[in-house]
Amino acid sequence: MVHIPLISRLHFALAACLLAAGCTGSQADYSTVSAMNEVAPLAGRIATLGPGVDPQEAERAARIALTYPLQLRAEYEVEDSPLVHNTKVNMGLKPRGLCKDWADDMEARLRAEGFETLTLHRAIANADNARIEHSTVIVSARGAGLYDGLVLDPWRFGGDLYWAPVTQDETYTWLPRPEAFAARRAREQAKENLAIGHGETL
Repeated sequence: MVHIPLISRLHFALAACLLAAGCTGSQADYSTVSAMNEVAPLAGRIATLGPGVDPQEAERAARIALTYPLQLRAEYEVEDSPLVHNTKVNMGLKPRGLCKDWADDMEARLRAEGFETLTLHRAIANADNARIEHSTVIVSARGAGLYDGLVLDPWRFGGDLYWAPVTQDETYTWLPRPEAFAARRAREQAKENLAIGHGETL
């Protein structure tokens, strides 16, 4: 009988559970050419976010949102579905590639453009469950709110950009990051209060 160290068995079990649970996406056979074919539809949708949106800014934002994730996919060494890649990052087998990494890098790249007619937002879904919390970038017309924007989520399909109006995302319900952080703090405070309460009864 082959002896498998406990830590290896735990890692294997974790990966198996993730696979059994099903992933939200998988690495797409997605090229720069494929991404560029989507620039016009996405740019057109960004341009309709408000009457003041500059079509050239919309085109630039769309092109970056679609092609920059392909660069990140290579840098992150993505070879698996997103949840499996997350597991590898958490195990130290891959450098980066958690949803927060994708959102951080996407936001930084888009902000570097200095858009004047667009606003970037950060949003978090599943704020009530830290283990499956998900982060993304949202683009709206300048001055418009997060819920008037489009989700730009490169993590969901491993570099193949998912985009849709925030209110039409069928997978995630998004909160502005400050609200999500507040929900997280409230959850942690409730746990702390519960622990203190149990301690007082001993």
